[in-house]
Amino acid sequence: MAQASFRVGGRVQGVGFRAWTRDQAVALGLDGHAFNLPGGDVDVVVAGEAAAIDALAARLLHGPALARVDRLDRQAHDAPVAPGFLTG
Repeated sequence: MAQASFRVGGRVQGVGFRAWTRDQAVALGLDGHAFNLPGGDVDVVVAGEAAAIDALAARLLHGPALARVDRLDRQAHDAPVAPGFLTG
């Protein structure tokens, strides 16, 4: 099982980005979370098949219709990831 952490910047808070990310991740069979960060970014952590994580990364670059993604930073993640997908 692969894991990754993403920090998404731009207009990504208050536009349904976290709920959209959850829907995309669940559709791809990924576990993890999407949380708002102070300063306006969103933290996304996922675990699952590497190809599914890559597919989510490609989707995160575009986001939902009302979002504008200016930056997507990806890092390895090695802490435990709980089953399911949380937003907060």
